[in-house]
Amino acid sequence: MDIYLPIAGMSVNALLIVVLGGLVGVLSGLFGVGGGFLTTPLLIFYGIPPSVAVASATTQITGASVSGVLAHMRRGGVDLRMGLVMIAGGLVGSLAGAGIFRLLQSTGQIDTVIGILYVLLLGSIGVLMLRDALKALGWLKTPEQAVARPRHNKWVAALPGRWRFYASGLYLSPIAPALLGFGAGILTVLLGVGGGFILVPAMIYILGMAARVVVGTSLVMILAVSAATTMIHALTTQSVDIVLAALLLVGGVIGAQYGAMMTTRLKPDLLRLTLAIIILLVALRMALGLTYRPDEIFSIEYL
Repeated sequence: MDIYLPIAGMSVNALLIVVLGGLVGVLSGLFGVGGGFLTTPLLIFYGIPPSVAVASATTQITGASVSGVLAHMRRGGVDLRMGLVMIAGGLVGSLAGAGIFRLLQSTGQIDTVIGILYVLLLGSIGVLMLRDALKALGWLKTPEQAVARPRHNKWVAALPGRWRFYASGLYLSPIAPALLGFGAGILTVLLGVGGGFILVPAMIYILGMAARVVVGTSLVMILAVSAATTMIHALTTQSVDIVLAALLLVGGVIGAQYGAMMTTRLKPDLLRLTLAIIILLVALRMALGLTYRPDEIFSIEYL
């Protein structure tokens, strides 16, 4: 069944878009990511204009995150204090990202910049996650004996004004999580991503958060920032296609519930390996889209 998207200016298969939202929702519940790093590229591959894909994906991220947060809160897997600090940084970052987005939009380079940023970001994150997952599973041997990882990064430990985050079992400065939130806020506006695929590894390896609260806390931050980003796009860039967003939301909310249930049944290292492979495949497809030259650069049709 085809349905017309007024802002994108094209018709799409409604069922296909709902299924796409559902698959991304499952990833949201499984990995604590908003899923925008997959939603936006897949929409672009389908033919949706990149600026519309970015703005509309944030709405889907909001819906999927609501569902995921509720599921993880019921399991006690959320550090609300840590989440609020990250939200504060994320809201400031989303305002900064909106200014950058408008600047690129005015120069006509927004589509190219989105593609290049996706390739660089997803490629680097995917490689790091893949290597780490292979080491954890014992499939990649290292020459020297692994050294015990510190509770959190030494630079984080040196920051002033420490707070206690009881749910995470941490005693550190709120500056570090606020800066992580700031970076995720910029990414949410520019790329239509929740930033979870960066937040989750950063919360584990930089902040030293306990794995049991990382996913839920990440989703709390993503929920607030993506909701604010949707409002910013709607008021400034006017690129949010409400019909497209609604179709993605239907699938995303349902999928997130199933994803959250699957986290307790699957091995974490295998989940991380799967996510790394997915990220690298998307990065490869984006790179091909930027470099592949079509047989006919221009096509003129006479009506």
